[in-house]
Amino acid sequence: MKSTDFVVARDNLQQSKAIATELPDADALPADTLLVKVDRFAFTANNITYAILGDQLKYWQLFPAPKAFGIIPVWGFGEVIASRHPGVAEGERLFGYLPMATHLVIEATDVTKRGLRDAAAHRQGVAPVYNAYARVGNDPSYAGQQGDHQALLRPLFMLSFLVDDYLAENDFFGARRVILSSASSKAAFGLAHLLHTLRKGIEVIGLTSAANAGFVETLGCYDQVITYDRVTSLPLAPPVAFVDMAGNSELRATLHRHFGDGVRYSARIGLTHGSASDDEPDLPGAKPAWFFAPDQIRKRAKDWGPGGIETRFSQAWSGLAPNLERWLTVIEGRGPDAVRQVYVDTLAGRIPPEQGHMLSLLE
Repeated sequence: MKSTDFVVARDNLQQSKAIATELPDADALPADTLLVKVDRFAFTANNITYAILGDQLKYWQLFPAPKAFGIIPVWGFGEVIASRHPGVAEGERLFGYLPMATHLVIEATDVTKRGLRDAAAHRQGVAPVYNAYARVGNDPSYAGQQGDHQALLRPLFMLSFLVDDYLAENDFFGARRVILSSASSKAAFGLAHLLHTLRKGIEVIGLTSAANAGFVETLGCYDQVITYDRVTSLPLAPPVAFVDMAGNSELRATLHRHFGDGVRYSARIGLTHGSASDDEPDLPGAKPAWFFAPDQIRKRAKDWGPGGIETRFSQAWSGLAPNLERWLTVIEGRGPDAVRQVYVDTLAGRIPPEQGHMLSLLE
């Protein structure tokens, strides 16, 4: 049996191809192992960030590929087509972190009614969320369009939720304005939604391209929408917190030099522009620093106790979800050619922000 895997060159993301890899026969699976057919996954600019940071954050080790190539992780759905675990039946539907491939072998452990974990040795050493799979076959919130919205936005919205919580916990570091770059991106408008609805007295400013400004304005969760070329038109007071989803070194330098010491917090989060420099000068204001979501998860798990994060996140998601049918158009693509086209267009920044792509390498 074979899997079709979509791989990219780790040192040149412009190079990609579909390859065939061998899978174990169902009757030869080791004990507690599952063979999963990957039938539907989301692909967004966030997946490009996974690729850019593949070595730094160990994303490439999750799904082995031929030397010099990598498989980009995606969020999506799979069906168990063979099981050697007594607690998991064939036909079960799973949601979680998957390869851009048609199949995945999972070494199932910590199996409960709600989920399971992959114990494969090469997948350890990363944040636990990346090895967890939810059992969603009987959960209507993961079916149909709601399921697509979960795959497209739920993992990104967890990032939005954690950034919002971190900023609020620290009283926004004294800032009264939050500026988000790449304001049309899903992680950015999820955060803007939370700030707009929950954090009274905080002004939310979205930075975006002229092409995406109209879409960002229709979202209704930004107090101001500013194109990148007008950053220096913003008033210097009150102080700001900068949440950088774009990862554009030139933009970050322009903003810091404009606001100076008025930049009270500067978070590096995304790389939607893919244009960050490895050698950046010291800048005025707060030193830009990567926001690492697992650190905030660990802190809040201790602060809030068992189930605390999940309960609060579910409440936040229920406030966002009703907007998604209006904000997003889900577009489906099947087969290697369709997957490659969406990958190339996403890498080049050609995907309109109102689109959400659900893909499958299965024909």
